[in-house]
Amino acid sequence: MASIVEGLGFAPDAGRLSVERAIAEVRSARAVVIAAGDVRLVVVAAEAFDATMAGVLEGAGAGDASLVLAAPRLNRLGSPRAQAGAVALPHLDIARVTSLALKPETRLDAPVAPATPAQVAALELLALALVLPAAVVCSVPEGMAAGLVTVEAHDIMAFRAAEVARLTIVGRAPVPLEGAPETEFVVFRGGDGLRDQVAIIVGRPDLSRAVAVRLHSACLTGDLFGSLKCDCGDQLRDTVRRMAQGEGGILLYLDQEGRGNGISNKMRAYALQAQGFDTYDADAALGFDLDQRRFDFAAAMLRQLGVSAVRVFTNNPQKIEALNAAGLEVVADQRVLGRPTAENVRYLASKRDRAGHYIDFEALAARAPD
Repeated sequence: MASIVEGLGFAPDAGRLSVERAIAEVRSARAVVIAAGDVRLVVVAAEAFDATMAGVLEGAGAGDASLVLAAPRLNRLGSPRAQAGAVALPHLDIARVTSLALKPETRLDAPVAPATPAQVAALELLALALVLPAAVVCSVPEGMAAGLVTVEAHDIMAFRAAEVARLTIVGRAPVPLEGAPETEFVVFRGGDGLRDQVAIIVGRPDLSRAVAVRLHSACLTGDLFGSLKCDCGDQLRDTVRRMAQGEGGILLYLDQEGRGNGISNKMRAYALQAQGFDTYDADAALGFDLDQRRFDFAAAMLRQLGVSAVRVFTNNPQKIEALNAAGLEVVADQRVLGRPTAENVRYLASKRDRAGHYIDFEALAARAPD
């Protein structure tokens, strides 16, 4: 029986399977149990915490409840910290949880304890599930753990790196594009969470030389709908055009919407931007750092395609550093500029001034529509 189970892919990596199940539970607004040594915590995403959950936990005698928040959110609340922390919840008060987790005007009026390893793992699990980085946690009530998915904290913390090692090509086909008729799409499974990633090979790049490459994070609003709030769609199409007109290249289309925060959190940040926040302050108010993205799996995708040296199309120094750190040779980097609009100038200036992006506003002005 054991060999049959192993052959079906269950036994060899039970830890990864438990993380995948826990991600699904969190995204479905259900509680999970995180174990770290002798500690067992019930974890509920704050955005899913409601009267029903509060009633069940209180009725079962849950104790030691806390709200675990990331450092950027604590800083916004007026309790500056470099690491995540936990605020005690003497009562499972939904209004207080919502206020502390989400409302930009809230200020903290209670002490903050350093987050424990299990609590840090809870925030990492929420990040993998692409939900708001705020978790209601408590000790496991008697008899409750049997009905919940249980996952080890160390398996959660090791999950991202393990996914990079599991990157696999699962499909590829020619897909002619406007202005780039000789184009192939290659789909990878693994890398970042449970999502597929796509490499678009434009033309016939010479893999024995440095290949033109762009790491492009998916942007539904900009890439598909032509949002005026960013320059993503322009960058995407301009890169493919330049590759097609040149010696070819590879564009990696990475499912990292909203700088890795996910589409729902991106919309929350947009709502704050409409109130006057800049792009990074809006993310920080929700509990996110400047950029949640990782690019180690992008380098692994390129290596599987036979690429060892790149000429990278980017304005983001983080992408250049990530490719170098992953062992690829970055022989050159080139700028990719979109069109400035009244709606995106502040966004572009924030990327330049706060994240160090290489954005030349004189060059941008030359691209402005008449």
